[in-house]
Amino acid sequence: MQRGVVEFVVHPLIKEGALERRLYQIAIATSALIKNTLVILPTGLGKTSIAVLVIASRLLNEKGRALFLAPTRPLVEQHANFLKQTLKIGEDEIVAMSGEDEPEKRSKLWEKAKVIVATPQVVENDIIAGRVGIDDVVITVFDEAHRAVGNYSYVFIAEEYMKRAEKPLILALTASPGSDPERIMEVIKNLHIESIELRTEFDDDVRPYVSEKEIEWIKVEVPKEIMLLKEKIEASLKIRIKKMKELGIEIAEKTTKRELLELQEIIQSELSKEQRPELFEASSILAEILKLSHAVELIETQSVESFKSYLTKILKESSSRGGSKASKSIASDPGFRDALLLAMRLNIEHPKIEKLKEIIKEQLREKEDSRIIVFTNYRDSADFLVSEISKIAPAVKFIGQADRENEKGMKQREQIEVLQKFREGVYKVLVATSVGEEGLDIPATDLVVFYEAIPSEIRAIQRKGRTGRGRKGRIVVLMAKGTRDEVYYYTSLRKERAMFEKLREIKSMLEKRELKGQITLSEFEKTGIRIIVDSREMRSEVVKLLRELGANIEVKNLEIADYVLSDRVAVERKTVDDFVDSLISDRLFTQLIKLKNYSRPIIVLEGENIYRRAVHPNAIRGAIATIVTDFGIPMIFTKDEKETAEFIFAIARREQEERRREVVEHYGKTKRTLKEEQEYVVSALSGVGSVIAKNLLEHFQTIERIATASEKELMEVPKVGEKTAKRIRLLMTTPYSEADKFEIENF
Repeated sequence: MQRGVVEFVVHPLIKEGALERRLYQIAIATSALIKNTLVILPTGLGKTSIAVLVIASRLLNEKGRALFLAPTRPLVEQHANFLKQTLKIGEDEIVAMSGEDEPEKRSKLWEKAKVIVATPQVVENDIIAGRVGIDDVVITVFDEAHRAVGNYSYVFIAEEYMKRAEKPLILALTASPGSDPERIMEVIKNLHIESIELRTEFDDDVRPYVSEKEIEWIKVEVPKEIMLLKEKIEASLKIRIKKMKELGIEIAEKTTKRELLELQEIIQSELSKEQRPELFEASSILAEILKLSHAVELIETQSVESFKSYLTKILKESSSRGGSKASKSIASDPGFRDALLLAMRLNIEHPKIEKLKEIIKEQLREKEDSRIIVFTNYRDSADFLVSEISKIAPAVKFIGQADRENEKGMKQREQIEVLQKFREGVYKVLVATSVGEEGLDIPATDLVVFYEAIPSEIRAIQRKGRTGRGRKGRIVVLMAKGTRDEVYYYTSLRKERAMFEKLREIKSMLEKRELKGQITLSEFEKTGIRIIVDSREMRSEVVKLLRELGANIEVKNLEIADYVLSDRVAVERKTVDDFVDSLISDRLFTQLIKLKNYSRPIIVLEGENIYRRAVHPNAIRGAIATIVTDFGIPMIFTKDEKETAEFIFAIARREQEERRREVVEHYGKTKRTLKEEQEYVVSALSGVGSVIAKNLLEHFQTIERIATASEKELMEVPKVGEKTAKRIRLLMTTPYSEADKFEIENF
C-alpha cells in the first residue's frame, strides 16, 4: 500500500484534521448529493466518512436536520461518537437514541438535535406515534442498507421520508447487498435509489488505502469416531428422505438448510390451499429432516460438545408435554439413540478446536498485542469456544440480544462494553456470532478466523472486512475435509462474483435510463428474464445458476416440463441416469406426449457416458431417434448443470427479449378449462401471443367471431396492429389448397 502525505478535508462544518481527504470518498459523496444513492464499499474503507461529507454539505446548504440510522445500539453509539469527533457541530446537537431510551426522552432529544443517530425500530415507532416529525430532515443515511427488505423498519421510514420531507435525500451504505437480483432490486425500490456508487478493493482510486490481506484455507481431517456419529444420524436422515420420495418429493442428500426451508415454505403454501393428508405427512417428515440435518452440520463443522448438547435437547423436548412431533419421532429412532450414546462415551473433540488454539497461539507469539476475532454461526459454539480459548488467551463472546426462549443474550450496553475492552486489549480474542459481522470499528484486528465456512456472500464479505483495516491482516478459514464446510465456502465465493456482475449490470441500467424517479422491481423484471421452474427442480444446481445469470425465477408445481421459457418453449431436463430410468419405466414417452402441448418443446440431456448404462446402446439411440424424428422434439446435449443453465438462459433471453414472447404455463388436456383452451387456440395463431389472444377473446367473446371479423374490426382490439390483423385474416380466409403460395413471415 503506497500513499503520499496525508491530507485532510477542509469544510466549514468538518473539524480541521478530523477527516482524511480521499478522492474516491469525495467523488462518491459528490454523486450522492445529487440523487438518492446506494454506496457499496468494502468494510474499512470509510462509508461513514462519506456519510459525514454528505451530512456536512446538506446541513451547510439546507435548513434542517440529519438522520443517521443503524441497526444496533453498538453501531449507533459508534457512529454518534465518530460524528462528534468529525463534525463542527455542538456535541449536544448530535444525539444517539435506541429502544433503551424512554419515548418522552427521545422526543426531547429529537427536538434539540441537529443530527440524530438512531436504531430504525424506535424511529418507526416514534413516527407512527406522532412523537417526531421528519418533514425537515434534509438527509437520511441508512447504514447496512441490505437490510431494507420485507417488513424491516428501513422500508417504512424511507417511504414516509420520501412522502413527507420537504427536501429529501437518501444515502444508503453497505459492504454487500447480496447476489440475489430480486433482493438487490428490492433494496433499490424500498430505499428509492436512483444511482449506485460501487467500489472494490481492486479499483485504482481505492487500492492505495487497502492493507494487504493474507487468506489461508486450513483443512482438518475429521477422526473416524466423529464420522461414525455423522453416519448414524445420516442413516436416520436417509430413511426420511426415502419417505419423502415415496410421497413424490425429491430431496438430495446434500441439500442445504436454506433449500430445505424453501421446500418447507412450498409445502406450507400448498397446505394453505388444500389440506391433503400426504402434505401433512411431508411437512412432519421435513421438520425431522431439518433437525437431523442440523445435527449433521454440528458434528461435521462445530464440536462433539455442541452435538451432544443438541441431541440432549431433542431428547428432553420429546419427553415434555409440549414437545414437537418431530422431536418425539427422532428420539424413538434407534440411529439417533445410538449416536447419542456413542457421543456421551466419546473422549475426543473436533480437530478444529485444537487447530484454532494453535493458530491463536502462533498469532500471539508473533505479535503479542494482536486482536483476534473468531466467527462462529452458533451461540452454543461461542460459549464452548470461549471456554477453550480462555485456556491460552483472554477471550470473550460477542453475541446478539436474546430472541429465543430460555436463551440469554447480551444487552446492548454489554455489547458496547465488550467491544471497548477488546479495543483496549483487556480481551485478546473476540468470539462473535453474526452480530459481529456488521459495522464493528476495530482497526487493530490482525486475525479473523472463520470457525466454519458460510454460504452467504453478504456475511463472508463482512467477516473478511474485519481485518486489514489500517495494517496488514490475516484471514483463516477452517474447513473440515469432505464436509459442507468446503461446499459453503466455494458457494460464497461464487455468489460474491455474481453479486458484483449483477450490481454493475443494474448500475449500467440506471445510468442508461437516466431515471428522474425511482426504479421499481416490476420495472426491472420487465427488462429481466423470467423463467417458470418446476418445484422439483429446486434441488438442482441449475436453478441457482440461472438466478446468478440474472433470471427471475418463479417456482410452481408444473404439470408439463421442468422449465417454461415462453408461451411456446418448454424444457424437459434429464440427467443421463434419469433418461435411462425413464426409458426402463416407460415414463419418457408419456412425458413427451404432454410436452407437445408447447409448440417448441426441447429436451436437455445432461451428463456424459450415456452409453455406459444398463440399457443397450441401440435402445438409447433408438429412443433419441424417436424423440427427434417421430415426436419432432429437438434435443440439446450438455455436460453438466452449468452448461444446462447457460443453454436455458440463452433460449429464454432469445424468446423474451428478441422475440418479445410472453412466459405462459400450458396444462395437460385433462386439466385445461374451456377458457384456457380458447386462449391456447387463439394464442397459437401466428403473431398472436397470450396477451393479444386474451384481448381478442375479451373483445369478440368467441373464436368464431374472431375468424369472421374484418381487418378494421380486428384493429380495434388493443395491441392488434395492421400487420397482425392482415395475418389473422389471411389465416382465416385462405383456402388450404392455395396456402402454399404464401409465406406467413412476409405479412
